[in-house]
Amino acid sequence: MVKLSVIVPFYNVQAYAPDTLRSLRSNTREDFEFILVDDCSTDGTADLLRRALDGVEGAVVHRHERNAGLAAARNTGLDAARGEYIAFLDGDDWLAPGHYARLLAQTEALSCAFVRTDHVQVTGTARTVRRVPHGPRSVVSDPRAAILPAGRTTSVDYAYAWAGLYHRSLLDRGLLHFTDGLRTAEDRPWIWRLHREAESFAVLGTLGHFYRRGVSSSLTQIGDERQLDFIRAYDQVLSDTAADRDADTLMPKAVRTYCAVISHHVGSIGRYEPAVARTLKSLAAQALGRMPRDVLDDVLDSMDTERATVLRKLRRRSATTEGAAAA
Repeated sequence: MVKLSVIVPFYNVQAYAPDTLRSLRSNTREDFEFILVDDCSTDGTADLLRRALDGVEGAVVHRHERNAGLAAARNTGLDAARGEYIAFLDGDDWLAPGHYARLLAQTEALSCAFVRTDHVQVTGTARTVRRVPHGPRSVVSDPRAAILPAGRTTSVDYAYAWAGLYHRSLLDRGLLHFTDGLRTAEDRPWIWRLHREAESFAVLGTLGHFYRRGVSSSLTQIGDERQLDFIRAYDQVLSDTAADRDADTLMPKAVRTYCAVISHHVGSIGRYEPAVARTLKSLAAQALGRMPRDVLDDVLDSMDTERATVLRKLRRRSATTEGAAAA
């Protein structure tokens, strides 16, 4: 029986994949499987993965015939997974030796649906510990309760899919698949769904996942139209939240988070291609126009002046556009 399935998407990470694969070799166990998904890489990544089949016990490779994005690559891995537990790893990150065995033992001892873990962020030679914004450690908690309060950073803001372990029951219930077609922010509606629908979770302080930040090929570093998928991702968060039984309670958090992300992107608009920057402003204004007016008013009143000013300016743009269209 397979105890753990580890899903690892790769796309044009030839320079970093050797570290990732070496760390998998130091995490092998006879009841672990490693599902390596090549999302139609055009560099030497595919050759590295083929060679990994001889060096990483339990590894299998799936190759996409066209580049489909991280969400689709993870879904390919989920469809192939046989394990009782599921883990994710990105193709440019790496693990401490024996990390998965330790994480699995702790998760089984708690007997909860999923766990979230702290991680080490690596930027060049600098390493920084990033912690799940949820106080209790190694205590089984209600995931829905961890969404709030609206005015603070909470567990749904720590959306990294690879920072955790997930019981197969979540996969069988349809809670682990990602929204196909999202090229960025694919983990946002995903983490919100987990916290709304799963019955239990816990946070572990186990440090063993090293997240490489600032990689030039990462979509977080690219200023083209793919970055704008955060709009579709957060639109999904809003629509799912609106349909929830606790919509009135949860909507302020969803709107506040969406507003914070819009403000972040607009505040960094200089890194976008000019045409994409114009589209960003237009889509962001339209998104604000779709938000519940009373909730948005309260959110803007509670935000700091700098961000609220940016968002109110965009909101006026939306209202002006709507007025012109009506005329």
